[in-house]
Amino acid sequence: MATAPAPVRRKRQRADVLVDRREPTWDLVRYLPHQGEWTEGEYLALEGVFGDHIRAEFVDGRLEVLPVPTDPHQLIMVYLWKCLDTFIALHAPGVALVSGTRVRLQLRGGIQFREPDVVYMSARNSARRRVEFWDGADLVMEVVSGSAADRKRDWVIKVKEYAAAGIPEYWIVDPQKKVIRVLALRGKSYRRHGDFKPGHRATSVHVPGFLVAVSDVFAAADV
Repeated sequence: MATAPAPVRRKRQRADVLVDRREPTWDLVRYLPHQGEWTEGEYLALEGVFGDHIRAEFVDGRLEVLPVPTDPHQLIMVYLWKCLDTFIALHAPGVALVSGTRVRLQLRGGIQFREPDVVYMSARNSARRRVEFWDGADLVMEVVSGSAADRKRDWVIKVKEYAAAGIPEYWIVDPQKKVIRVLALRGKSYRRHGDFKPGHRATSVHVPGFLVAVSDVFAAADV
């Protein structure tokens, strides 16, 4: 990784010191790029440096560290993936994966990487699947987390980004509102296919025939 200038040393704060009198190795931070100065290569090299998958997305030269998903969040995500994976095995050949798959977005402002909760690529577009990341996707799903920043990211920011990157379909699954919004790409922007609530079935536009019972999706979090 490129070496960033050493940060200005700050005074030792009480909050910096752990209960057992240890503190992080702050000097190592100088080897990391500053926010806004990260490159695509440095972002992709994170696992080689730290050894594990880092839950972070790459946006405008910055790293956005994602929250650790809660138990209900994961249960909903896995339920949706199982439904989609079962359907495509019979009707829409391709690959569906869960969170951890990097999706590379080519936007006018540059390259960005997102990690949707569920992502699908059809067999006809298999050449766009790479070992480290996918170049776009045919369908993405996000399960909305609770914080204001996370809600804005899924409901506002990613709507614009996924549309600009040409992803045909985006599902916003909101456990708080108990709604699944399905957005389908028309031209360069999304049009709302539907806001589906418990008692109804959310349906896909670009994966014809795929649908889920909304009540069952949110009930999955109660298992």
